Amino acid sequence: MTHTRDPVGEHRRELLRQMLRIRRFEEKCAELYSAAEIRGFLHLYIGEEAVAVGALQALTEEDNVVSTYREHGHALARGVPASSIMAEMYGRATGCSRGRGGSMHLFDVGRRFYGGNAIVAGGLPIALGLALADRLRGDRRVTACFFGDGAAAEGEFHECLNLAALWRLPVLFSCENNLYAMGTALAVEHKETDLAVRAATYEIPSWPVDGMDVVAVEEAARHAAEAVREGGGPHFLELRTYRFRAHSMYDPDRYRDKAEIEAWKRHDPIDGLARRENVTRDELELIEKEVAAEISEAIEFAEAAPLEPVADLTRFVHSERTGAG
Repeated sequence: MTHTRDPVGEHRRELLRQMLRIRRFEEKCAELYSAAEIRGFLHLYIGEEAVAVGALQALTEEDNVVSTYREHGHALARGVPASSIMAEMYGRATGCSRGRGGSMHLFDVGRRFYGGNAIVAGGLPIALGLALADRLRGDRRVTACFFGDGAAAEGEFHECLNLAALWRLPVLFSCENNLYAMGTALAVEHKETDLAVRAATYEIPSWPVDGMDVVAVEEAARHAAEAVREGGGPHFLELRTYRFRAHSMYDPDRYRDKAEIEAWKRHDPIDGLARRENVTRDELELIEKEVAAEISEAIEFAEAAPLEPVADLTRFVHSERTGAG
């Protein structure tokens, strides 16, 4: 009996592997943070993995990605090595930002991954600048800009959507709506909670997507990215998702009803895809083993890596003028 190859099934199992890889990486980061091996701030992406994994399927290696301070999932899905990210978490010189950025400032210019930005909505103007440069050079790149629902309350959100629409810039706005801007519920902060509708007021094609369904996210992102790449101007996806953990490791998470969290966990993107694709226990165990080995190697790499020499700490801080005048 011959077995036919199932490319769709293989692809979806790879999506599952990527989501599980992000989940286990972040769980380990939470454990290391509690042990004081990782310092500073730590914002976990647990529950939202379908957004990063699904959306980044639509991009090429030449496209740009701009992210937020909750960016571990984006960086991993973009191809930034787990060892490079973990070393950055540890503040080591071999980290993707030389140990200077930590959890909120992951950066990899070779993979066109431009942050990791700690300021809410701070990545939006950067995305516009990248897209404008590509437009002026005639490059057919897409700039995917990820941000949370809290960014919709910032001036940059409206300024950037307006300019992108006016100049028809090749930006894929990807709003990760997890219903809470830190501890403030979306409905408390905004009269209009349908963020796709708000984006559409700038005459930008916009629509909501089930952000807990990686296949739905991928399909929507591919449709939008193709339209952007073909000169259709900016597009906006409202990716409706939910974080299972608190806003950050410092957050006691007293503003959400426990029943609400448990209800959303029943829509876990990893469990959901595994059930729909009939992934067996043996298959899951194999993926878990591979992921665990990669994370273990990343931790060993980070722990063995050097700190930046004290003599180098003033590098990259300012630019000295040379010459007269």
